[in-house]
Amino acid sequence: MKIKKIEKSNLSNIDFDNLTFGDVFTDHMFVCSFKKGEWTNPEIKPYQPISISPSARVFHYGQACFEGMKAYKDQNDKIWLFRPKDNHDRIVKSSERLAMPGIPEEIFMKGLLKLIELDKDWVKPGLGNSLYIRPFIFADQASVIASESDEYKFMIICAPANTYYTGDVKVKIEKSFSRASKGGVGYAKAAGNYAAQFYPTILAKKEGFQQIIWTDSNNHEYIEEAGTMNLFFRIGDTLLTAPTSDSILDGITRKSLIEVAKKEGMKIEVRPIKVSEIIEAQKSGQLKEIFGSGTAVIVLPITGFGYEDKKYDLPKIKNPFSTFLKKKLNDIQYNISDDPFNWRVEA
Repeated sequence: MKIKKIEKSNLSNIDFDNLTFGDVFTDHMFVCSFKKGEWTNPEIKPYQPISISPSARVFHYGQACFEGMKAYKDQNDKIWLFRPKDNHDRIVKSSERLAMPGIPEEIFMKGLLKLIELDKDWVKPGLGNSLYIRPFIFADQASVIASESDEYKFMIICAPANTYYTGDVKVKIEKSFSRASKGGVGYAKAAGNYAAQFYPTILAKKEGFQQIIWTDSNNHEYIEEAGTMNLFFRIGDTLLTAPTSDSILDGITRKSLIEVAKKEGMKIEVRPIKVSEIIEAQKSGQLKEIFGSGTAVIVLPITGFGYEDKKYDLPKIKNPFSTFLKKKLNDIQYNISDDPFNWRVEA
């Protein structure tokens, strides 16, 4: 692997107490090219703009996917990754759905670990602090022919992060727009999935919501996921979450929370959830919590939701499941507790 280090770090210019998520990036980035049927020329170099042809197929046909993952620093200044193989497996799955070559695990992991080693001082200790890691693949062949590209770039960039959301979060259950359809690319972290969400989310924000809860594209009858999160619902003392499918992303945080909940003896059901079931539970007082899960937010409590021009507030309760599960997961991620699942990987 070719490595070119930055001449002077930008670290001293960063206000880590006032970060805006995803706006500040570390000193280096990893780049690897796919040409003539193979991944070649892996290199780490200073973070910088890239040169790309205006006819690159990513701009015209949307061949692009990405991952989101984090590194955490414990009290002994050791850095830990959380289930990185799952991220590699998922970017390969996403790539295949978009007719792109999967990045080999050896290149993915070697590039990732070396990049973190070079930029280790950007990872700050303390709960809530982390290094957000963005691996991504895109088609960069200069041609506008309407077919899959023959050339691609795989890159990893990193951004120091702290709290993703602040304040109350309310969501709108969507019944007009759809995020993904059966047989589509909803299960992939395709760039276009997120672009298609922006307009409906803008409309929801005008109504006072921060996110959308997407429903199935056929009848808008079943809960799927939120804009950047999988979802959990607590009805009574039972946690519910929708099963993954070809229209729902297989969230790594989601499946980790399911495993933690099971180990802790919590009652959890992974099954289709009707919107009507959530409304009825809210009206009867049985809906205790809704929370989202994802790499950026880990666990995010939702304080209220809207459906069919009506708004519903959730009760404030003692000892919420969301707080308990977030602590359990954070303790593993930050090397505070044992890791019975072997999810932690030292960087």
